[in-house]
Amino acid sequence: MNKLKVLIVDDEQDLVSTLGERLEMRGIQTQVCTDGICALDIMKKNPPNVVVLDVIMPGMGGLEVLDVMNSMNIKIPVVLLTGYGSKKKGEEGIKKGAYDYLMKPMDIDELISVMKEAINSNDPQENGN
Repeated sequence: MNKLKVLIVDDEQDLVSTLGERLEMRGIQTQVCTDGICALDIMKKNPPNVVVLDVIMPGMGGLEVLDVMNSMNIKIPVVLLTGYGSKKKGEEGIKKGAYDYLMKPMDIDELISVMKEAINSNDPQENGN
């Protein structure tokens, strides 16, 4: 696989900016946006290797984005971010096809590890298929 490319989607501008900078410092190419519509547009035009997607956002939340991804047959692995008290939403997201979910605030190294696992689980070459 070439350089890791991630799309971070969260309505908290400070979070996406800070997380994007921290991932870039670790050599991970990042794209960021703050709503589901923007995320779907990026996935269609410049698909990342993995999407880090907030579950609860105004307008189109993460679970709705997953529904649209499924209906459009967009096969990019997703790691959901959930806030305190939203564990049930994270579990619901896994049923809809997300790879995993992490609770905010998440550890950056754990996030990177889960993103790589998600990509490898979705990559036939990595799985020997």
